[in-house]
Amino acid sequence: MATRNTLFRLGIFLSLFLLNAVQSQSAVASIDLGSECLKVAVVNLKPGQAPISIAINEMSKRKTPSLVAFHSNSRLIGEESLGLLARYPTKVYSHLPILLSKPFNYTQKFLRSLYLSYDITPDETRDVAVYKTEEEGGEFSKFTAEEMVAMILKYAMGLAENHARSSVKDVVITVPPYMGVAERRGLLTAADLAGINVLALVNEHSGAALQYGIDKDFSNGTRHVMFYDMGASSTYAALVYFSAYNAKEFGKTTSVNQFQVKDVRWDAELGGQNMELRLVEYFADEFNKQLGSGVDIRNNAKAMAKLKKQVKRTKEILSANKMAPISVESLYDDRDFRSTISREKFEELCEDLWEKALVPVKEVLKHSGLKAEELYAVELIGGATRVPKLQAKLLELLRRKELDKHLDSDEAIVLGASLHAANLSDGIKLNRKLGMIDGSTYGFVMELDGPNLSKDENPRQLIVPRLKKLPSKMFRSFIHNKDFEVSLAYESEDFMPPGASSPTFAQYAVSGLTDASEKYSSRNLSSPIKANLHFSLSRSGVFSLDRADAVVEITEWVEVPRKNLTVDNSTSASANSTEAGLDNASEESSDKLEGNDSTTNTSVSSATDSATVDLGTEKKLKKRTFRLPLKISEKTAGPGMPLPKESFAEAKRKLEALDKKDAERRRTAELKNNLEEYIYSTKEKLESEEFEKISSDQERQSFNEKLNEVQEWLYTDGEDASANEFLERLNTLKAIGDPIFFRYNELTARPVASEHARRYLGEVQQIIHGWEKDKSWLPRERIDEVMREAEKVKNWLNEKEAEQKKISGFNTPAFKSEEVYAKVFDLQSKVASVNRIPKPKPKVEKPVKTETESNGDKANDTDTSSGETTSQKDQNVGESDNSATEKIDDESNFHDEL
Repeated sequence: MATRNTLFRLGIFLSLFLLNAVQSQSAVASIDLGSECLKVAVVNLKPGQAPISIAINEMSKRKTPSLVAFHSNSRLIGEESLGLLARYPTKVYSHLPILLSKPFNYTQKFLRSLYLSYDITPDETRDVAVYKTEEEGGEFSKFTAEEMVAMILKYAMGLAENHARSSVKDVVITVPPYMGVAERRGLLTAADLAGINVLALVNEHSGAALQYGIDKDFSNGTRHVMFYDMGASSTYAALVYFSAYNAKEFGKTTSVNQFQVKDVRWDAELGGQNMELRLVEYFADEFNKQLGSGVDIRNNAKAMAKLKKQVKRTKEILSANKMAPISVESLYDDRDFRSTISREKFEELCEDLWEKALVPVKEVLKHSGLKAEELYAVELIGGATRVPKLQAKLLELLRRKELDKHLDSDEAIVLGASLHAANLSDGIKLNRKLGMIDGSTYGFVMELDGPNLSKDENPRQLIVPRLKKLPSKMFRSFIHNKDFEVSLAYESEDFMPPGASSPTFAQYAVSGLTDASEKYSSRNLSSPIKANLHFSLSRSGVFSLDRADAVVEITEWVEVPRKNLTVDNSTSASANSTEAGLDNASEESSDKLEGNDSTTNTSVSSATDSATVDLGTEKKLKKRTFRLPLKISEKTAGPGMPLPKESFAEAKRKLEALDKKDAERRRTAELKNNLEEYIYSTKEKLESEEFEKISSDQERQSFNEKLNEVQEWLYTDGEDASANEFLERLNTLKAIGDPIFFRYNELTARPVASEHARRYLGEVQQIIHGWEKDKSWLPRERIDEVMREAEKVKNWLNEKEAEQKKISGFNTPAFKSEEVYAKVFDLQSKVASVNRIPKPKPKVEKPVKTETESNGDKANDTDTSSGETTSQKDQNVGESDNSATEKIDDESNFHDEL
């Protein structure tokens, strides 16, 4: 109920919120890409649709499993792959988003901890895991995590477009706060492979904060809110400060809400699945004891997949009940497993996890300096926060009577992120601003390496302190004259993304500085050569070196001609003029004098009026600054290495081929279903009494035999037929059945059409009678034309009906219902054209004036005209003198225009 109320309030608020938005045919979306499930929200301003809503999948569910499966030479994504998870666990790939750009060893260890037995090998270049997917015929296809995440993202965009019923160009993707630079770049690469334009990667806690503040007013007071999120695989606590500021809009001062992320702490390896694994271990031991043969089902992938699936349901039951059963059919060696567990026992199994779950909260309070009592609210997000013991521990730590649950724990993040997408998109503009200040969850340093680095320069410098605002630009300058290398690393080795084997995540080689130094070393350098480095922290939290340049400053004595001075003979120059004044005068006139030098032979007369003084040359000290762009080559190695162009093109081609194959598979399945449905529905109709009226026994028997033949083929040889084969057989059956169905449809459609025509013919007679009575201005020939047309339709209908009575129902009808409607429509058009003829306006005769009135008017007119003529003459006389001088110009202008 709380979820429905939240969504209802959200819908009302956004209806007003987006009222003044710029209309656009396109929509924007947000994707909450979790380790187990994904959610998609769409912002769409089309009339008749909710401005923001959750996109449902093909099973009408609001969240979809983040799974990719390869089975029977087909690729399955989402709900389709979930059905294969228990039967073919090695063919269904999960937890892909959190394995992006992870080292092979970490991936291998992580999968083993979850009892996932995938066939993986290390990539020779990047040291990431490559998944081998077995297909029909023993062929293998290799995919990286980036490629399979691209498949999931493409599927998610399909959900968004189906929901919006329009194209979706821009998207925002949510990421957990602990995701590092390499992982974020990997996710952006996956989106690029999927052909998605990512506006930004937004931290999950920022999405939740947007959703929290969307319908609240902070102008009366600020507040600190903690968001506690425990999902399937991770846990974090974020402290967010909400406030408001005044802004002018259309000349009025309005209050605008905003928030700033003050701190966020996490445990990237603690989540709901850790609780589930405790139950899995407990029940696995119990089942092994029941077997008693020394067999450990942990070594059987299918058995563990079945057990994990049921354990998830058991944990959900324990959140609402004190006892929960578990039942797994044919868990191992055709033996069923049934048991029960109490909530108390479950809490005992997870005893150490409860304390670990509180660590992020304690760290946030410690580093922020806030007391638990100063928190306005503690909002719970994530499915695992529904566990009663976890909530009790949080209440105890924070000394609160209750926790806040105003947000939908599953959808709050994706709904808030969709609003951020609308703010960033060019297609949708919102008049109201929502201030969001988020920062980098990691601190970043720069490390320099190269020959002859100055001892005064610190080779390791902090560039981005933790929680620096996103996005930001940074600049660093240092003295150096040789090519060098730049490494970007996390600030502390104790605070890195999970699985990171080294704090360094990017390396660059900067070249061109040595050549620049050699080129300008012989010049008089006013200061040592410097290298400038320009960094950026993107809106997605990716820190990178964007460009570099060399700064060379040179001071040289340059010999230049003295400025020439022109002395005017007609004016006596002041003898007390200063040199500065002389220089200024000569500088201002030098260009003109130099231009006159080339014309001294021809301008003799001008030399008599002025004399030119040649002052020779002089040396001046000039300072020049050169900024030379330097070449940056990325040398990042390992999992964070960007995908080479050749590998990216190959991955793109591979995914496009799979998309075409999936489209053909869906088309084949659709045509197969259409053929099957046509066979069953036609057989049922042929047995009805109505079909006996329009088809002979022999015709129906022959058609039935053909239907049986195709049906037998459909379930034997046609089981794996192509889409074209299904279409060909469907068209063959329709060629036989369409004439029968046409006669069947016309059996009822013809009488209805005839009745409609005769009813309208009666209406036409009444219309003509009304014309003759009330519209006498209508031309008689037009009325007669309508009458003749109506008579033609009537005679044609009588003839066709008489002819139809003589024809058997098994033959082609004498006329069709559509012919009747066509003739009625033509008649209606003629009636309408006559009916639109307007009534002519009555003629109005002007009144005849009497002779006395006429003479009086003439006299008045004469007096008036004579007065006007006199004044006009006076005016012309007055203007004649003024216009005399303009006459020639006016005439010339007139002729020029001609």
